[in-house]
Amino acid sequence: MAEAHQAVAFQFTVTPDGIDLHLSHEALKQVYLSGLRSWKKRICRYRNGILTGVYPASPSSWLFVVVAVIATTYARMDPSLGMIDKIRDHLPTNGYLSNQTESVLSALLFGTALWLALVFTMRQTLKLLLSYHGWMFIEHGKPPPHVKLWMLLVKIFSGRKPLMNSFQTSLPRLPVPSVKDTMRRYLESVQPLLDEEKFKRMQALARDFELKTAPRLQWYLKLKSWWATNYVSDWWEEYVYLRGRGPIMVNSNYYAMDYLYIVPTTKQAARAGNTIHAMLLYRRKLDREEIRPLMGQSAIPMCSSQYERMFNSTRLPGLETDTLQHLKDSKHIAVYHRGRFYKVWLYHNGRLLKPREIQTQMQKILDDQSPAQPGEEKLAALTAGDRVPWAKARRSFFSQGKNKVSLDTIEKAAFFVTLDDTEQGFRKEDPMTSLDSYAKSLLHGKCYDRWFDKSLSFIIFKNGKIGLNAEHSWADAPIIGHLWESILATDQFQLGYTEEGNCKGEANGQIPLPQRLQWEISEPCQEVITQSLSVAQQLADDVDFHSFPFDDFGKGLIKRCRISPDAFVQMALQLAHYWDKGSFCLTYEASMTRLFREGRTETVRSCSTQATKFVLAMMDPTQTREQKLKLFKQAAEKHQDLYRHAMTGAGIDRHLFCLYVVSKYLGVESPFLKEVLSEPWKLSTSQTPHQLLDLVDVNRFPQYVSSGGGFGPVADDGYGVSYIMVGETLINMHISCKFSSPETDSHRFGKHFRQAMLDILSLFNLNNRPSQ
Repeated sequence: MAEAHQAVAFQFTVTPDGIDLHLSHEALKQVYLSGLRSWKKRICRYRNGILTGVYPASPSSWLFVVVAVIATTYARMDPSLGMIDKIRDHLPTNGYLSNQTESVLSALLFGTALWLALVFTMRQTLKLLLSYHGWMFIEHGKPPPHVKLWMLLVKIFSGRKPLMNSFQTSLPRLPVPSVKDTMRRYLESVQPLLDEEKFKRMQALARDFELKTAPRLQWYLKLKSWWATNYVSDWWEEYVYLRGRGPIMVNSNYYAMDYLYIVPTTKQAARAGNTIHAMLLYRRKLDREEIRPLMGQSAIPMCSSQYERMFNSTRLPGLETDTLQHLKDSKHIAVYHRGRFYKVWLYHNGRLLKPREIQTQMQKILDDQSPAQPGEEKLAALTAGDRVPWAKARRSFFSQGKNKVSLDTIEKAAFFVTLDDTEQGFRKEDPMTSLDSYAKSLLHGKCYDRWFDKSLSFIIFKNGKIGLNAEHSWADAPIIGHLWESILATDQFQLGYTEEGNCKGEANGQIPLPQRLQWEISEPCQEVITQSLSVAQQLADDVDFHSFPFDDFGKGLIKRCRISPDAFVQMALQLAHYWDKGSFCLTYEASMTRLFREGRTETVRSCSTQATKFVLAMMDPTQTREQKLKLFKQAAEKHQDLYRHAMTGAGIDRHLFCLYVVSKYLGVESPFLKEVLSEPWKLSTSQTPHQLLDLVDVNRFPQYVSSGGGFGPVADDGYGVSYIMVGETLINMHISCKFSSPETDSHRFGKHFRQAMLDILSLFNLNNRPSQ
């Protein structure tokens, strides 16, 4: 009852002398500090709203324009061409204002209107400039004069010191491609995968769809694109993610790894202290919009809308569809350790807890020897299994009492933290299996020691290694990548550790202890937990994962060969897959569409006709090195062209997906769309980009290289491949598949990939091979 007592701000009793009031000064102080912090955040949001609302102008520019207009009126000049006099004639002054005051007021109103018109013109001009994407199709480093002029204008109209959301209203809307173009590109993408008879059948289906069904569906899609900010993103979030009824663990969630080679400290609580504090510093920057928007080519802004739900967010299970709960703020985190759940406050006396104070809180949890309550240890397995049983259990067993209070604590936390009791990470004495174990631990763990519904589940291992498991519906991997790079850099290069491996600074002994969450989990609920755990465990046990650093060469050498590093890797994946299975398959590579407002992803279909010709040539001993090299360059250039089209809104798959959604709303059956949307992606790939290169120079600090992250297999008989190019000489690979498929083997595919990379490099003149 101690917590309840401290929560009471005052008590009173009635006596013969009147009411005897007992104030709790500490409680009132905390109420005051909490309210003060809330008001500071409101004022900050209000200020940022004004700054963002008038960007690329600024409030100070309003003062400049108004003063200039008023000054010209005193100089007996009329820059308004008579508008100021007309405004003065219509002022409802009733004779109370002098002529001079009326003149100033009229000039003020005209100056404000002129300033607003200038702001609107600048924003529309910037939006028009950003609608041009021809710069992406120009050879890198050789822009023609018109592109240089365009880039100069973009920089002029982009203003100075933008906030995170400054460009949101200036970004263009994602265009709806024409049906004709989408059909042509789709048929081109599947031609190398189908024999002549099947391709002719698909051509007939596509032609019938284009002429009969598509015009009506396209009309509705155009209407939505005019009305909605983005014609894809809301449907993509709902139908691809939130309506999925299977487990999100492995199938949807993805992970991020720690540094590959080093551990800043082996003390678990200390690493937790620094990194949790680093996450809170990042959250504070988000709240204040101090994170600059990601810029392409150092000048082209990307959409920042996905950052909004990074913290204080949870996916809530439903019977038919899940929903995303996002709070504007959260003052605590939920922590799991050895089967127990805790609530840890993040603020004391109106300030963030310092790293050493967080370390103390984590150490108290690690030292706690109290046993888990009945059903508590494996409770989080509900978030790892099928969604419907979890939704029913949530309604039945967690709608009132202690269970509701404790569940609310987890779901309304800033993020979820697991103090893992295992040791993970790269080990030189066992490089092969150590990273594989690390990847699987981050992807699914024990299936009950991560809260997979939270936007972020942060894991700190016993040996000080860290990792992250992210729910996918609210944002894509580059958003998490930006956060993760910032955390790692802040942890090591800004916060640091003492010689003993502790967080720097001193802890305040007055901070409240972590609070154990209380549960009353009945036997029927425990049965549901057991069933969910069984489903999740079966899924996790089937995951075959191989994570390894490819260090034979990196993007430095590839760029010297005048080839796109991403295209190089993608062609190596095509060659590796053909060696692995003896066939080609539909290949998915994710690209961003954040050049547009609220853009998320588009698909690059990497298995092109040019790619298959190159692979077949590599299998043909009669082909010369020059012939293979020529085909490789054609395949790489085609891949780059596909990537550029995807990024600029001319992709295939999101358009076909939205046409399919419209057809379902209208009750229209389309054999073409049904077949297209059911095609399996047997090779699903994604590159994790480096976005904060200024924080850690890997050439100066080669040991501080990121391991990147990965995801589970998309198809039962396919591969999931994620890669990150670190510095100039390293590519970290993450390959997943399923043990249950006799066609796949992650280690076998990894060997094929390594050999494919070396074989492609051998096409270039090795005698004159440039050093990295």
